[in-house]
Amino acid sequence: MSRSIPRAVKAPRPALAALSAVTALTLLSACSGAAASSDGDDTSSGDATSADEQVTLSVVSLIPGSEQAAFDAFDERVAQFEEAYPNITVEPQEYEWKATTFAAQLAGGTLPDVFEIPLTDAKTLIENGQLADIDAQFQQLPYAGDFNQTLLEAGMGPDGKVYAIPAKSIYGVALHYNRDLFTQAGLDPDEPPTTWDEVRADAKAIKDATGVAGYAEMAANNTGGWQLTAATYARGGRVQEVNADGSYTATLDNPGTRDALEFLHALRWEDDSLLADSTLDWGTINQAFAAGQLGMYTSGSDVYTSLVETNGVPADMYGLTGIPLEGADSGVLVGGTLAAVNVKADDAVKDAAVKWIDFYYLSKLRDQDQAVADAQVRAENDQPVGTPVLPIFSQAEYETALGWVQDYVNVPLDQMTGYTDVMFDQPVVGEPSRSTQETYAAMDALVQAVVTDQNADLDALIAAANSQVQSLLDAG
Repeated sequence: MSRSIPRAVKAPRPALAALSAVTALTLLSACSGAAASSDGDDTSSGDATSADEQVTLSVVSLIPGSEQAAFDAFDERVAQFEEAYPNITVEPQEYEWKATTFAAQLAGGTLPDVFEIPLTDAKTLIENGQLADIDAQFQQLPYAGDFNQTLLEAGMGPDGKVYAIPAKSIYGVALHYNRDLFTQAGLDPDEPPTTWDEVRADAKAIKDATGVAGYAEMAANNTGGWQLTAATYARGGRVQEVNADGSYTATLDNPGTRDALEFLHALRWEDDSLLADSTLDWGTINQAFAAGQLGMYTSGSDVYTSLVETNGVPADMYGLTGIPLEGADSGVLVGGTLAAVNVKADDAVKDAAVKWIDFYYLSKLRDQDQAVADAQVRAENDQPVGTPVLPIFSQAEYETALGWVQDYVNVPLDQMTGYTDVMFDQPVVGEPSRSTQETYAAMDALVQAVVTDQNADLDALIAAANSQVQSLLDAG
C-alpha cells in the first residue's frame, strides 16, 4: 500500500497492537532497563557485518515530491552514515505508506531492504512470514533493553523475537490549523478552539469571512476510518472491544462515532464549512492545507515535519493544538512507525539494515553527538527540528534529547502550545488492534457518505459498517 520509487541519482557526497489507555500512558513515563549514556556509545549496532564485506542497502527516504532541501538533508545523513560504515552503500528510495497499495508492493517484492510500517500492522506481517527476523542484530544494540516494552512488543513475534523496531517517536492525533485564516476571520490564532462546538463555530467563521472551508476530513485510503476512530475516541467511544475469551466485538454503533458523523454532517450541510471532497487522504489533505484551502483538520501531531518537507508550509501560518476531548473515557488516538527489513534480506543486509535504523532513526534520541549532527544538518537545510512528538523511550529521555538540540530548534513552538501544554496529560488510546486497516476501510464509507449525501441514513450506514467489521474480526 505504499509507493517506493528509486531516486534518479544517488548523492555522491560523503505504523500498536492493543494499547489500552493505561498501558499507553507508559509510553510517556517509563521505559525498561537502565538509561543509556550520551557519550557516543549508542551508535553501534554491533560488528556482525565484517568491515571488509561490501553491502548495498536500499532504504526508504522521503515521500515522493518532497522539497529538494529535504532530500539534501537526507542525503547528507546518508553520506555521514557511509563515512561511519565504509563497507555499506546506501541506496535511498522515495516511499509513502498507503494501505491501498502496500500489500501489493510487499507481495511483489518491490519494497526496499528497510521500510516503514504502522505499529498496528506488524503482528499480521510477522505471522504471515513477511518480515525478516532481525532479533540477533537488534540484541547487539547497546540500548536494546531500554525501549518501552509495550512498543517493542508490537514488533515481536510469538517466538519472542524482534521483527520490527520502533523507529519514529509516537504521535498523538491533534488539531492543526491555519493561523492566517483565523486572523482573516477575526479569530485569535493564539486562542484555538478547545471544544468541538468551538471548532464548528470557528470553521463557520472562517468560511463566512474568507470563503475557504473552515474544516476538512480525510475520507479515502483508510484514512477516513483512521480519523473517524480518532474523533470517536475524542468523544469517549471505541470501535472494537476485546472480550474475556480473547474474541473481539465491533462497537462502531456507539455515541462517539455517531456524534462525530453528525458533527461532520452539520459542518457540510448546515454550515457549508466542510471541504466537500470525499477523496482526501493523508497526502492530499496536507496538500490542501498547505495551499490554504482549509482552516482546520486532525492528524498526527508530527505532521508539521512532512508539511514542511513535502509541501513547503511556511512556519508563520501554522498552528497546532490538542484535539478536544469530551465525555467519559475520551482519549487521544496514538500511533507510530516501526522500521522493518525485507524478508529476502540475508544476514549481511540485515546487519547493515539495523545499523542504518540505529543511525538514522534512533541514535538522535540516545546519543548527544548524533542528535546534534542530525539537527545541524536539518537546520542547515531549513528542515524542521523539534516537532512535538511522544517518546519511544521515556518523557525524561525525550526532554533530554530535545535539550541537546535546543540551539537548532526551528519549529514555531510558540504556535504549538495548545498541544505541547497538554501532550503528556491527555489520556491516550491505541489504535484498534485486530483487522486495523480493514476496519478503517469500512469506516471510510461512513465519512464519504456524510460528505457526499445530505440525506445519508446514519443508522443504516453505521449498522452495515459494524456488521462488516464484525465479520472481519470473527475471521481473525
